[in-house]
Amino acid sequence: MAAVLGLAFLAPAVAACDIGSERSDETTAAALPPPTVTPRTAPVRTTGRGPEPPEKGAWLGTWVKPQYHNASGRVAAFDDFNRAAGGKLAIAHMFHEWNEPFPSATEKLFQGRGKLQMISWQGTDTRSTVSGVYDALIRERAKDVKEFGVPVLLRYRWEMDRPNLAASMHSPEDYVAAWKHVRGIFTEMGVTNAGWVWCPHADGFAEPQRRAAAYYPGDDQVDWLCADVYPSPEWNSFSNRMDHFMAFAKKHPRPVIIGEYGLTQDGRPGQRADWMREVGPYLKKHPQIKAAVYFAARQTEKPIYDSTFGDDPESEQVFREMATDPYFQPPLPDLSVSSGTPSVSEG
Repeated sequence: MAAVLGLAFLAPAVAACDIGSERSDETTAAALPPPTVTPRTAPVRTTGRGPEPPEKGAWLGTWVKPQYHNASGRVAAFDDFNRAAGGKLAIAHMFHEWNEPFPSATEKLFQGRGKLQMISWQGTDTRSTVSGVYDALIRERAKDVKEFGVPVLLRYRWEMDRPNLAASMHSPEDYVAAWKHVRGIFTEMGVTNAGWVWCPHADGFAEPQRRAAAYYPGDDQVDWLCADVYPSPEWNSFSNRMDHFMAFAKKHPRPVIIGEYGLTQDGRPGQRADWMREVGPYLKKHPQIKAAVYFAARQTEKPIYDSTFGDDPESEQVFREMATDPYFQPPLPDLSVSSGTPSVSEG
């Protein structure tokens, strides 16, 4: 398995990986101690858009940096990773820049493999978005998503709380206004198959100056809550960072997806595997968490990191054990095309 998971990531960094990880060189700010969080036992639901969460268990998925950045290359990278992990991963993740058409040929191929898809859409300057200058582009994306005809998770402008995005986010209020503007156009276009995923970084709840909660558009605007979580250079544990986020999430009746997680630090011997060992039990402890998507990339240009398992068979085995656990194989929603042929663009 190590060889399989290692070979897929030898390509140089290009757009998808740069968009997807955006790991920065920022110094980690002082964080609050993690709160004590009891799991939410009340029911969770969406607003009725996109895929309904599994009643029990949680779906797993991945984004894998491909050797060739085209549709067949992306799907081949996913297939290789999935096969090595036991062949049970349900969610395929794809990134798109603001001006890039989607769903693309990549999504069509994943649809043919019966995968639930999460589409991360980069977003752009919030004030320009609200001004209406991009309304034609947004309507085109909405039309294409509607014509795709299957439930998808739409993760609009993730990690909006990151300090290095402040110039384009402007303020939490501007971000919320942009979210409502874009989602409102999708509503006008009758797009009900896209579930809206709100996804700050878990650090945004641990570091109070980032004010992640202030970017929340409201329960009526969000179908899935989300957080991205990675070990910092200080090796904050998975549960440490997730407890900060789950203290917020449990107050809201929405399912949770971990949009990205991965091993971006080297650590001392065994430290990566220890971090990974927390993930499965934590998800089981918190039934509000209905999905988790691994981010697998070997990044050779700054910021340099390697979240693959190519040189880490211990972590690799931990991930495989989780991926083959029946708890993480609940039934998928109906992913058959409701009408017509999916409309796709090249990419």
